[in-house]
Amino acid sequence: MLKQIKRDIQVVFERDPAARSVLEVILCYPGFHAIIFHRIAHYLWCRRFRLLARIISQISRFLTGIEIHPGAKIGEGLFIDHGSGVVIGETAEIGNNVTIYQGVTLGGTGKEKGKRHPTIGNNVVIGAGAKVLGSVTVGDNVKIGAGSVVLHPVPPNCTVVGVPGKIVIRDGRKVADVDLEDKIDLHHEDLPDPVAEMMLCMQRKIARLERRIIELEGKLE
Repeated sequence: MLKQIKRDIQVVFERDPAARSVLEVILCYPGFHAIIFHRIAHYLWCRRFRLLARIISQISRFLTGIEIHPGAKIGEGLFIDHGSGVVIGETAEIGNNVTIYQGVTLGGTGKEKGKRHPTIGNNVVIGAGAKVLGSVTVGDNVKIGAGSVVLHPVPPNCTVVGVPGKIVIRDGRKVADVDLEDKIDLHHEDLPDPVAEMMLCMQRKIARLERRIIELEGKLE
């Protein structure tokens, strides 16, 4: 537990330039508090102290504004930035070195039993307000844009934006001589706009058609 806490504190310094001291992280970071509460609740949940685990998770929700079901499985290096409104469901699974911003939901759909929440790979960044719904798998090194709604599986090394989420970049990032276990791309604001790109394509096509019409009119004259 102490080793995990030390790693959780280190993660804050790696990904938040506003962090100034260990004491500040311990006292002022709700994402850090929520993870500590969850590790305790998950320990109890796995030993079938289900009610006590749920009570601890609800206390954590009240204090931090972050709701993590004690049944969720969370790897090392999770960083929840700001965190208000984050919801992580019971059967959700989160890999290592994942970054989650405020308002993110890893939720279920319908009333089915069993695995009904997402599985998130390693080195994933989920932008503010994004929703990942259902028993879908998000691969390693994926970046989900702010406000996106992901309803289908996402392969590794992709960027997803939109409602519903669309893959706009796949294996387009140069990885030469970079250890992805240690380097995480936190620029979730640097995302393409598929609607704007489509409008630009239409404008170019209209311009070509206009030029062609002018050429034909000149030949007729």
